Amino acid sequence: MTIKPLADRVVLKPCETEETTKSGIVLAAAAQEKPQIFEVVAVGPGGVVDGKEVTMYVKVGDKVISGKYAGTEVKVDSTEYTVVRQSEILAIVE
Repeated sequence: MTIKPLADRVVLKPCETEETTKSGIVLAAAAQEKPQIFEVVAVGPGGVVDGKEVTMYVKVGDKVISGKYAGTEVKVDSTEYTVVRQSEILAIVE
């Protein structure tokens, strides 16, 4: 199954986070923070959204930073994704 976002929506997949701290302490899964760096896996077409023309600036494969609690989390084929509006993306990581 694939996800095809509509309008100005973007589908993000969390990047893997380190399981140890800089000092070498191994963190349990419950103690780890929710990742804020994501990989873009699908981008909507943009167009007119809420009466305004929206141009999509992100593309598939970009690494981006999004807010901790932005978007809607979905699980497809045992993979977790987050669907956000492009305006909820804070930065592109280069």
